[in-house]
Amino acid sequence: MASNEGAKRSNSPQTQSLSGIFHRILLVLFIGIIAWAYQATQPSPPRTCGSPDGHPITSPRMKLRDGRHLAYKEHGVPKDMANYKIVYIHAFDSCRHDALVADHASSELVVELGLYIVSFDRAGYGESDPHPKKTLKSIALDVEELADHLGLGPKFYVIGCSMGGEFTWTCLKYIPHRLAGVALLAPIINYWWPSFPANLSKEAFYQQLPADLWASRVAHYAPWLTYWWNTQTWFPGSNVIAGVFDHFPPKDLEIISKLTENNVEHARQQGEYESIHQDLNIGFGTWEFDPLELKNPFPKNEGLVHLWHGTEDPLVPLQLQRYVAQQLSWIHYHELPGMGHMFPYDNGLVDTIIKRMLGR
Repeated sequence: MASNEGAKRSNSPQTQSLSGIFHRILLVLFIGIIAWAYQATQPSPPRTCGSPDGHPITSPRMKLRDGRHLAYKEHGVPKDMANYKIVYIHAFDSCRHDALVADHASSELVVELGLYIVSFDRAGYGESDPHPKKTLKSIALDVEELADHLGLGPKFYVIGCSMGGEFTWTCLKYIPHRLAGVALLAPIINYWWPSFPANLSKEAFYQQLPADLWASRVAHYAPWLTYWWNTQTWFPGSNVIAGVFDHFPPKDLEIISKLTENNVEHARQQGEYESIHQDLNIGFGTWEFDPLELKNPFPKNEGLVHLWHGTEDPLVPLQLQRYVAQQLSWIHYHELPGMGHMFPYDNGLVDTIIKRMLGR
């Protein structure tokens, strides 16, 4: 009899009402957590330059076929007096102002050889409009459209540094017929390029510091989480984004200490997702082509491709860069003993890099 009375009490309208309320509370909490998690992964809308809430436009810009604007900066001798015309592709977290081949080449060399150099803000950086559908191919086509807008002629030179060097592979893939010569300076490598032997890429991947290992892993496997991962405070995000250089070799630290201009704020001014986070997603994402299967763009030796890499580079494993050079025998590969990732900022090397690319 007592057990029957207990069962009646447990099934009483009051008990059922409390149970229903509890379940509704749990449902509301669950929905709230899902909504919060979704909101946390969504970047703020871009602050497009020239818009009411964006920064003013201060540089020359060109309008691309798809309606976007590309900001650029010209260096060196006047274009109509130039013997060589070079497009420079900037590094990660940089902008058109960081045209190191223009800033660190000697003025004597620029005048002697007649060098015209144009740097530009890649989509979403500086004052170039964001490109939500940016792809590897669109990066190369932006370079080609810029060259055509400026009248650089049927062929021009391309120099890319670090992440800009990685994206220079897209020019070799999609616009090789427009290239007169190429220099890749410490180009970042995607650990998931198909032609890498699994054991080699795995070994190199785990040479990264834990924070960078996870940042590249998130960018590859869960790009929709890249913004959240690198802005949350529970776990460390990318060391490069955070400006942590403790693991860089002495030569790099020496070069960094001498850099007087920091354009990071300008580079990110339209939003971190539009610039640096999209870079991570594309750079470490699944590529639609394999750079190690590219053909020689200069089969008749009408141009040269050079790749430069420091043996102490803390960001790009030496063994992977060597493997790239071994597979692409048409690349002129240069290792710089004792140098790290920042070697392109060494004034003494830039003149050599330019002259080698020009075949001089």
